[in-house]
Amino acid sequence: MYLGNEKTEAAVDRALAYLAKVQAVDGSWSGEGNGSDVGIVGLTVMAYLSAGHQPDRGKYGEVLRKATDYLCKQSQPTGLISNPTRSAGPPMYGHGFATLALAELWGMTQRPDLRDKLDRAVRLIISTQNSQGGWRYQPRVEDADISVTICQIMALRAAANAGLAVPETTTDRAIAYVKLCSNKQDGGFVYQGPRGTSGQARTGAGVLALLVMGERDSSECRRGLAYLAKVTPGVFKEHWAYAAYYCTQAMYQEGGDAWRAWYPRMSTVLLEKQKKEGYWDMEGVGRAYCTAMSVLTLQIPSGLLPVYQRLSPRGEQARPGAPK
Repeated sequence: MYLGNEKTEAAVDRALAYLAKVQAVDGSWSGEGNGSDVGIVGLTVMAYLSAGHQPDRGKYGEVLRKATDYLCKQSQPTGLISNPTRSAGPPMYGHGFATLALAELWGMTQRPDLRDKLDRAVRLIISTQNSQGGWRYQPRVEDADISVTICQIMALRAAANAGLAVPETTTDRAIAYVKLCSNKQDGGFVYQGPRGTSGQARTGAGVLALLVMGERDSSECRRGLAYLAKVTPGVFKEHWAYAAYYCTQAMYQEGGDAWRAWYPRMSTVLLEKQKKEGYWDMEGVGRAYCTAMSVLTLQIPSGLLPVYQRLSPRGEQARPGAPK
């Protein structure tokens, strides 16, 4: 059921117009100390794609082409997508979101120079998975946390959707790590399994990963959804934009009453928080980041991005070739 409306669509239009206005000459987004990070550029690319825009086509064709060129320029021979001189944080966060964007771009455009960069980015993710099945801040085998791990899972799923080979052993081990982060006390998800404190944002991310990887009926997924059912949409204790993004995706994948109860309230809060200029900035972490995440959250019910398409209740993949 599509729950968007004229108000949410108008909010998205204002946000995309704002992002186009503040895009840097090199195709990135700058400001508030978080600009030019490949992860933020990747998320902003995804925001435009989620509203049906494509590189070199239509109103924002040039905006998307420049952003795509920027991501390509930051692709290193190792496969890592990173601008080390202008990064907003540890490189594997940015790499995961940038790889996700490249996978969606490749799937939509088949632009020739994207395939090799995407393939190398995916191989780097596969090669840096640790023995628990997760990933951490740096592109090497070390410890893991659920946040970085979810970034890589979604990137791998998008790459598989686009036709790249992703070993089942990699995705199976990744899901095992997500399950390891399930809190047996309250059903939420902790930052680093198996012990820790549950959080709303990471629970949304953990539940989403399990849902899109066919683990709908697992006890960890069902208990995580029960935890999220107690969360009031838009009332998040930390990482506001991140929590809205992942929790809304999880509820969309769950569907039914959970989705119908969640999205109208979540979208209302987002509409209230949007500034008249078209941007969002809930946490002081950067307008481009918050605006891209908010657009992606509002656009979830449109289902235009393959990686966000809803699976069937039986856990079947949205498109052939997605990880098991």
